[in-house]
Amino acid sequence: MKIFDGKKAAAEIINELSRKISKEKIAPNLAIISVSPDKASKLYMRNKKRAARQAGIKISSFNFPATASENEIIKKIDKLNKDDSVHGIIVQLPLPKKFNADKIISKISSRKDVDGFKEDSLLDPVLPSAIFFCLKKAGVGSGKKILALVNSELFGEVLKSFLKKKGLKIEYALSAEMPKERIKMADVLILACGCPGFIKDDMIKDGAVVIDAGITMKDKKVLGDLSRESLAGKASFVTPVPGGIGPLTVALLLKNVYLAYGNSKNN
Repeated sequence: MKIFDGKKAAAEIINELSRKISKEKIAPNLAIISVSPDKASKLYMRNKKRAARQAGIKISSFNFPATASENEIIKKIDKLNKDDSVHGIIVQLPLPKKFNADKIISKISSRKDVDGFKEDSLLDPVLPSAIFFCLKKAGVGSGKKILALVNSELFGEVLKSFLKKKGLKIEYALSAEMPKERIKMADVLILACGCPGFIKDDMIKDGAVVIDAGITMKDKKVLGDLSRESLAGKASFVTPVPGGIGPLTVALLLKNVYLAYGNSKNN
């Protein structure tokens, strides 16, 4: 079994960004909007800020209490869209249930959508890009049976569309709707449902590739959708949690901020 080293891959991207930003003497700026973030979100924001410092990218944080209105957040996004000193905008997910996340994200300018969530974004979606990076490392090509277990239809469609452009055909489903028998038939499992330890070794096909993008904070521990016991199991390639997809996703987000800065100067 090969265990993917996300920290090493991320460090290579961050170091290259730092070199370019220093050489070009530029100051890319990422605005992060959060609303009463949960533990996992706070962890992600800390990691983003630390990596951004290493790359030479500025972070501007805008934290709203859970009592804030949707309109307040949208007004802030409108203001950031018009601010030429801000090159990328992200909304830290998940948002409290009272908010319409899709509506809020839709207000981000396509040229500043560094998460790549919007259909007309100028940049590749970050998490699907990280997943594809790992699939390439694992040597996954066309013809493999790829199954993604996700926590939302929206993400499933974004992932499916992105990988299709890369020549890979996938099937996705909400985790609770997929029988164990079908899971075990997959040559490649992509996990992004936020269900700690949901996938056990007996649910994995011998030699399968497992990309674990599910991250949950529980009792101060970071857990993936793959049970920790299965990290030494039947799979041929695994991305661990922590230390796998997470650091790589942050690095690719910051790369998008750098690209967004370049786009802003070319328009």
